[in-house]
Amino acid sequence: MQRRIADYSEAPRGAPASDLVEGSGDAQRGDDAGDAVCVLSARDGTGTRVDRFVATALPQYSRTRIQRWLSLGAVTVDGAQVLPRHRLTGLEQIEVTPLPSEAEQAFEPDPVALCVVHEDSDLMVLDKPPGLVVHPAPGNWRGTLMNGLLHARPDSARLPRAGIVHRLDKDTSGLMMVARTERAFEALVRMLAARDVERHYLALVDGAAAAHLRIDSAIGRDPRDRLRMAVVAPERGKPAVTHCRLLASARDGLRALSLLECRLETGRTHQIRVHLASRGHPLVGDRLYGGRPCRGFERQALHAWRLRFAHPRTGSVLDIAAAPPADFAQLIESLELGDALRRVLASAEAR
Repeated sequence: MQRRIADYSEAPRGAPASDLVEGSGDAQRGDDAGDAVCVLSARDGTGTRVDRFVATALPQYSRTRIQRWLSLGAVTVDGAQVLPRHRLTGLEQIEVTPLPSEAEQAFEPDPVALCVVHEDSDLMVLDKPPGLVVHPAPGNWRGTLMNGLLHARPDSARLPRAGIVHRLDKDTSGLMMVARTERAFEALVRMLAARDVERHYLALVDGAAAAHLRIDSAIGRDPRDRLRMAVVAPERGKPAVTHCRLLASARDGLRALSLLECRLETGRTHQIRVHLASRGHPLVGDRLYGGRPCRGFERQALHAWRLRFAHPRTGSVLDIAAAPPADFAQLIESLELGDALRRVLASAEAR
């Protein structure tokens, strides 16, 4: 992906910041956007709404389109999702990933089944099945979890990504928080950034893992394959920390396997998958990172089983758990790891 830098504060009076984008700028023109990332400095944007600021900086795109991109997470402020009305301090860095015109299809409601495990006036917690894409992106503009939210809760249309504040990979199952109000959306985003949300996963990996493992390695885009992330030098990626503990071990013939509980300290793209693969423990079924299927299980063996966080309005602690889906549970049982799974699930119920 090309990365182009624009500094809004240095643009001549009356000239768009996009005039300062390095390179030919071809990807910035026309109705169908390319995949170049524009990085804008917010200097001289103090007090300005982010949608207005970006629309002024990149006048080839309408403000309405910029607002749609904000809703899809294609415009971020210091790496975080924000509402279109978010006002800048002037110190931020704004990243804009132009989307093609097909992205306009993304905001249609679709009757996608949702498994709601908690709901109140401020937020929802969903149990996402494997195989469901969370939010629209090239190749998946419709039929996503976001489209399902727009169908089931039409008022979510006023929120970025219909209130989705974090995501799971398509083939990862489990718990996700979704905001129902603007105040809750902003609060949950802040909590995630401050690492005030506990996110626990169950992972079945290759190899005999240690009893405890802390992986502190920066993650960035793999320079050889843009579909993959990779452990990279700190200056080339973002800090990422994963904590793992061994729940039980198993063997499938000569193959050693480990059932782990992983806790995210940060939330980078593919974090658990990349971190464990970097330590020689790729997830079962995760072909992208070197994992192999096991007993017919073809997807990555990863389930977000527990969320623990303070309710953004009341302050009461929500501690929500969900058992893995049938295919994952059956694999664990077939490897005689069912007792370990039941113990960890019971530990949440006891709290």
